Amino acid sequence: MPDKINAQRASAATPRSLSGLAPFLRPYRVQIGLAVLFLVLAAASTLVLPVALKSLIDAGLVAADPGQRVMALREHFLALFGVGAALGLFSAARFYMVSWLGERVTADLRNAVYAHVVEQSPEFFETTQTGEVLSRLTTDTTLVQTVVGSSLSMGLRNTVMGIGALGMLVVTNPYVMGQVLGILVLVVLPSLYFGQRVRKLSRASQDRVADTSAIAAEVLNAIPVVQSYNQQGREAGRFAKATEAAFDTARKRTRVRAMLVAFIITATFGALLWGLYQGTQAVLRGDVTAGHLGQTVVYVLILVSSVAVLSEVYGDLLRAAGATERLMELLATRSPVADPATPRALPPAQGGSSVRLEGVTFHYPSRPLQASLRDVTLEVRRGETVALVGPSGAGKSTVLQLLLRYYDAQHGSVAIDGVPVRELALAELRSRVGIVPQDSVVFSSSAIDNIRYGRPDASDDEVIAAAKAAYAHDFISALPEGYATFLGERGVRLSGGQRQRIAIARAMLKNPPLLLLDEATSALDAESERMVQAALDAAMRGRTTIVVAHRLATVLRADRIVVLDHGRIVEMGTHTELTTRDGLYARLAAMQFDLSPATGVPL
Repeated sequence: MPDKINAQRASAATPRSLSGLAPFLRPYRVQIGLAVLFLVLAAASTLVLPVALKSLIDAGLVAADPGQRVMALREHFLALFGVGAALGLFSAARFYMVSWLGERVTADLRNAVYAHVVEQSPEFFETTQTGEVLSRLTTDTTLVQTVVGSSLSMGLRNTVMGIGALGMLVVTNPYVMGQVLGILVLVVLPSLYFGQRVRKLSRASQDRVADTSAIAAEVLNAIPVVQSYNQQGREAGRFAKATEAAFDTARKRTRVRAMLVAFIITATFGALLWGLYQGTQAVLRGDVTAGHLGQTVVYVLILVSSVAVLSEVYGDLLRAAGATERLMELLATRSPVADPATPRALPPAQGGSSVRLEGVTFHYPSRPLQASLRDVTLEVRRGETVALVGPSGAGKSTVLQLLLRYYDAQHGSVAIDGVPVRELALAELRSRVGIVPQDSVVFSSSAIDNIRYGRPDASDDEVIAAAKAAYAHDFISALPEGYATFLGERGVRLSGGQRQRIAIARAMLKNPPLLLLDEATSALDAESERMVQAALDAAMRGRTTIVVAHRLATVLRADRIVVLDHGRIVEMGTHTELTTRDGLYARLAAMQFDLSPATGVPL
């Protein structure tokens, strides 16, 4: 989402935002129940320690008879050891369960977010930077893991211990603790103000970190361009500026949070010291025993430490609340392109698929005032090869994107085999279509896996046959490990032409009834282009093919050539027909083939 939306929602994140994690916690109710049980048992063991200490002091140290004192000490020390052993056992069990929950819930959340993002239409990525998504998948989920796997457990444990200690202090010293509670109420009000500041700054800090991720993802994917223009220093400076902005926001958040922690601990400690002072006066007056005072001291320490931990945990909760909200925003995003409620089935494809665009007008969401296509009507018959040509920005690639239903046209209809694409399940629609894009995509895996991406269940022999058809077999076989060679991120170990032939082999392996070629030979040298063009000519037989090309040499044998200009169809015909007209195609052909625009013959 754009940063301005993040800024508008920055004040909305509260600990209640963590309720968005409920669907991810619900499947693990048994583990949560066990974690809570062990947590309560560990807290109860801690609260029993002061009682055992009181008995030790009053019965073991104050007893007059030396023999009785030794026996009492032995019994009470054994009791204390038993309490300590129980505390260790329950704490270990609690730690394991909550850590397991943190890891499991974070993994489920990360998987859910990623699976949701890859289902989004290209419109989503027009307004959302890849680095922003990566930040949410990594930084935000890590914050959630910290809370679910640690902070939340610590918070609950210290809440139970703090309430228990406070309850015991009220029971043993009701008058004094009544005064202390009155003072503690005054601590809450300023804490709420500081907490609100921390919450806003936490969300802002996470947004600034996302900015740095967005810059890094953009630049690292364009390193050759950056280095060719000697812009390394400028990009490093831009990243440093974003990092400093993130640091400055984090510094402000940390400063306010430190003030919150200092205030809570100081005020709470002062209030409890007042209660402790009153207790010592009661011992001096003989109103309570020394063991009673020792018990009070330990409960005071437990309460103070619990409040201190809770102040820290509250800050973590606020940060995790912001992270959870950002993740829930991502999960709440709905793609404008989705399966219909009752999808229709496509008829069997025989000899290719038919295509029809009827009165199509389309604006890209990022350019709502500029039409990419204007009232376009086009029919492509089964088995026909149609070429789309025209200047850059004429709308050629847009036709392919509408056929794949990456977007929906604002007006008119797009149909395949007589069925409007809006009425088809996306998986069925795209199973009918194969595409070779202008910017060939090669994944960080082996050559055979990259080609098999077109049909995951294909055998090795089928993959090799597709590679041979695309004239990719020879260069793949020459790689260090042949088809098992790792091709590097985005295929950096291959030339542009080799990457393009991998993409062509992938599409040929899929063997779809409708083949879309978007500048499919643009990255090939003359010799490779001849080979691949021959392979593409063979691949086009028996199926419908739509070719987008700037280089007119690749479309000479098309059954029809459709000329687009400013989103409209301005001409249609064969190469021979169009070169004899004094139109846009004739002028383009004249520039590329040195033909006379008037006669279509060489000059």
